[in-house]
Amino acid sequence: MPTVTALRDAPRGRVAVELDGAPWRVLPIDVVVRTGISEGRALDRPALRDLRRELRRAEALHVAGRALRHHDLSRRRLAERLERAAVAPTVAAESLAALERAGLVDDRRVTASRARALAERGYGDEAIRYRLLAEGLAEALVLEALAELEPERERAGPLIERRGTGPRTARDLAGRGFGEEAVEAAPGARFGQDG
Repeated sequence: MPTVTALRDAPRGRVAVELDGAPWRVLPIDVVVRTGISEGRALDRPALRDLRRELRRAEALHVAGRALRHHDLSRRRLAERLERAAVAPTVAAESLAALERAGLVDDRRVTASRARALAERGYGDEAIRYRLLAEGLAEALVLEALAELEPERERAGPLIERRGTGPRTARDLAGRGFGEEAVEAAPGARFGQDG
């Protein structure tokens, strides 16, 4: 049975492992710690199974970390990334749960942030709702995020000011998912002014 004879520091948080005096593998340090690999330890079948499981988990977390590095993702979007990376479903579920416990995956935060971003880009509530539901976010979270936004009529005001009143602006607002009250403001008097 092979025995660990040396552990050496390697670049980027990794450890070079020697078995029976010969180089074997370079492993992430967290995998070495979680599996209890140490000098003098024999790598029997159970130890190798633990090592494989921890390597799969580390790879899943690495894939998730790369995906989250540039922007927040919903649980569903991150699960899709893990699936595309051929991460086993059980390992993906464990990784997602760990990331949620750590606060790195938070659908409430993603929903609120995404709703604000879409509102700032000139979308009405119905378009925001549609897009967030299409991203797999829970309807309760979507409704909560919409309730936190500035009212549609107020958000439509700058668009009406910029484009002017009239049927074309009304059609544009409707096409961007604004409700009836905001759309009806376009054909009438200039938004926010009397007469």
